[in-house]
Amino acid sequence: MRDTLKNDLSCALLDWYDRHARKMPWRVGPADRAAGVIPDPYRVWLSEVMLQQTTVAAVRDYFTRFTVRWPTIQALAAAPDDQVMGEWAGLGYYARARNLLKCARVVTDQYDGVFPDTYDTLLKLPGIGPYTAAAISAIAFDRPETVLDGNVERVMARLYDIHDPLPGSKPLLNDKAAELTPTVRPGDYAQAVMDLGATICTPKSPTCGICPLRDPCQARAAGTQPDLPRKLPKKPKPTRFGHVYIAQRTDGALLLERRPDRGLLGGMLGWPGSDWSEVPVESPPFAADWQVLAGEVRHTFTHFHLILRIWTAPLPVDMALDDLIVMEKHAFRPSDLPTVMRKAHDLWRNR
Repeated sequence: MRDTLKNDLSCALLDWYDRHARKMPWRVGPADRAAGVIPDPYRVWLSEVMLQQTTVAAVRDYFTRFTVRWPTIQALAAAPDDQVMGEWAGLGYYARARNLLKCARVVTDQYDGVFPDTYDTLLKLPGIGPYTAAAISAIAFDRPETVLDGNVERVMARLYDIHDPLPGSKPLLNDKAAELTPTVRPGDYAQAVMDLGATICTPKSPTCGICPLRDPCQARAAGTQPDLPRKLPKKPKPTRFGHVYIAQRTDGALLLERRPDRGLLGGMLGWPGSDWSEVPVESPPFAADWQVLAGEVRHTFTHFHLILRIWTAPLPVDMALDDLIVMEKHAFRPSDLPTVMRKAHDLWRNR
């Protein structure tokens, strides 16, 4: 009985996917896949890393720029760190970009540029966790791995009317998703469930009337689908404060720093500044008549809000400062900065 239900559900979902699959620049659609087109593991991996904690709409342009500039994993592995971090700027969660380079170099150096095709081996690569390993294994190599992202969690919670709140219910939702994962076309099936959650079984106002799983959906029968999945209430985000210092020479050169590899915005260029805390200590990079700008920069990270005060002063000619970078005007690109530092630049530029 369970196998029959599994087959009925997966067949219904695959039939829907064949007609309604979203078109994405990194995806091999169901018709092309049926015709024998094989997904490129490099493009699957790159898209999955970019999509972590980020929307499809935000990722499309980044993915296109990356694959035009670095069309293979060997090309990405050979790219200078600064160029890759610059292209990533604005996408957020910068540890992903650092791990992206590490992973590209491991695959190039240790696997001759060929991605391993099993979940367990993929899991050993830098920056690849359980979800990403399952997604690459299923989508790129058509292995029946269980892919559980937020969309799939929502579909499973509603299909089985599961009221246990997230994140505690993840193991149960994963078990339910695993039960339904077919051995035939598992890569298409994984993308089908994600598409269903993204387009029909949406967080608010799901369009149950056109859902291919509407009849067996237990939450729809109980009328509880708008309330699922349940989540534990989020703790309010604290607010931290900080100071940044923008200094410029008369020839346009700017004073920058590279943040430590570990920690928030690791490895990225930015303005010298203070710690980010409730009571930050002013810490200008050199003694000068620093002037605070009117206004402030506000930015929200995953776990806290940040408010920055911007200070400015002339940069002395030929000043050498340990661990800081004097960047010539022609070499400076605001787009190479992470979003919060770019906001500081915009406030300073428009002063």
